[in-house]
Amino acid sequence: MLSETFLDFCFVEKETGNLSNKIESTFEGLFKHERRLHWYLNKKVENGLEIIVAEVKGISKWQTEDEVIDYLESNAEEGFWNSLQGYQLQVLPVSRGCCKSG
Repeated sequence: MLSETFLDFCFVEKETGNLSNKIESTFEGLFKHERRLHWYLNKKVENGLEIIVAEVKGISKWQTEDEVIDYLESNAEEGFWNSLQGYQLQVLPVSRGCCKSG
């Protein structure tokens, strides 16, 4: 079963001008089998730090947030974890059909 998936990440590193390229490459590797997931990176430089807020949206095979975390723990490289400062995950399984209430 498929789920609507919304993943938000915040990455922070010292300014090198390379963080968005690293995140883009990481996401290409992590989500290459999830063809219906798309991501958007918002980059900001402040006080000598690069800040990337990444939004990943779309349809995935995961049914719960725990499944996403397990996948990331098994597949994300050390650089992902070193620059990750926060995240928010929401996985909404798609229901088929409808039900009557009352």
